[in-house]
Amino acid sequence: MSRVTVESLDGATVRAWNAGEDDAPGLLYLHGFERHPGEAPFLHRLAQTRRVLAPEHPGYGESTGLEAMDHVLDLVLHYRRLVERTFTGPVDVIGHSLGGMFAAEFAAICPHLTSSLTLVSPYGLWLDDDPLPDPFVLSEKELRTAIWSDPQAAPDPETSLPLPGAADPHAKVYDRARNMGAATKFMWPIPDHGLRRRLPLIGARTLVVRGTDDQLVPQSYTEEFVRLIPDARFAAVEAAGHLPMLERPTEFGDLLEAFLD
Repeated sequence: MSRVTVESLDGATVRAWNAGEDDAPGLLYLHGFERHPGEAPFLHRLAQTRRVLAPEHPGYGESTGLEAMDHVLDLVLHYRRLVERTFTGPVDVIGHSLGGMFAAEFAAICPHLTSSLTLVSPYGLWLDDDPLPDPFVLSEKELRTAIWSDPQAAPDPETSLPLPGAADPHAKVYDRARNMGAATKFMWPIPDHGLRRRLPLIGARTLVVRGTDDQLVPQSYTEEFVRLIPDARFAAVEAAGHLPMLERPTEFGDLLEAFLD
């Protein structure tokens, strides 16, 4: 049984999706720059064996506190406090896209709270020889084409937590603008805040995942994450774009199950 909670954390509001048995191993899921995936099947599958906490990032939806954060370190400490409040020990950490940047930083800075680390098409690096596409200059249609392996088969509407002010006919437009605005704090002009220097400090078992048709994060970036994180493993999800957990939930779930267990 899943539930959405809204709580206060050091003056900020945190809205989070929760599911799983209280005595199950803990798992923290950090979403990408687009939106929180809401009642996504892959989260429900994870909750069959884990106690899943999937918060909205500050500045997204009903979560607040972004204006008080000057650096990615502030956000990592925000999640450290949330994990320490919610769980009694280390957790499996999964981060997608922008959430992959946050998850990698969390694992490097809070090793005592990280049982394992899974990075899905993560941001956080910059390669001069292979510049990342800029998602902030793409129209909604162009972004949809870049994100999905098969845009025609993509869910419409895409899964998410309920939009604030959903009764407003323009709520979807406002939500996208708010989310993208929050993401720029960590991704613009480039999503590089020195993570490269911290990746070798990660001691948790690490899996790096990428959809083979991802047009936002080139393969060279996932290869660089695998090279820099000690003993990291790589796995590809065929016929999937930037959202393999939504586009190929069964294949993605099988990969995670094998890795986590």
